[in-house]
Amino acid sequence: MDALLVSTVAVAIAEIGDKTQLLALVLAARYRKPWPIIAGILAATVLNHALAAWFGSLVTGWVSPDVLRWGVVLSFAAVAAWALVPDKLDADEVKPPRFGPFIATLIAFFIVEIGDKTQVATVVLAAQYSPLWQVITGTTLGMAIANVPVVLLGSRFAAKLPLKAARYAAAALFAGLAVWVAVGGMPG
Repeated sequence: MDALLVSTVAVAIAEIGDKTQLLALVLAARYRKPWPIIAGILAATVLNHALAAWFGSLVTGWVSPDVLRWGVVLSFAAVAAWALVPDKLDADEVKPPRFGPFIATLIAFFIVEIGDKTQVATVVLAAQYSPLWQVITGTTLGMAIANVPVVLLGSRFAAKLPLKAARYAAAALFAGLAVWVAVGGMPG
């Protein structure tokens, strides 16, 4: 259950203030249909994070345990530093949707999540933990925990998010994970 819990908490915290969370707010304001947007977020996240987790698990077969361990340490440290950088959603990143809320959300979330810190975290978590289904479920739950309230409560909620504190908490969490792995806490 470590994989599920760590993946959920890590992504939920890292997602606060992330550009995909801002995208959720934009889509909620545009469509005002929360359930298709939430379904699109979940479908895009499962697909995107399943691919990321699969890649992360492949990496474990390509490198020695020591190289993997220090790669995980460096990756967690990099995600910790990245978490301190505020995200913003550029107007040209979100094209006016030609589809309904579900398809628009599915496509937009999948594309915006590529290379995002939560996707990188999923790769790292999958390289460190198994079974993969727990990592994928955990990272998807983390995305849902961070994004569903934004979709349901809209701009009133987003304006009250303590984004700076969330970035610091995410950075501290990933730095803590890096230290934990560095001192031998990585599961075999």
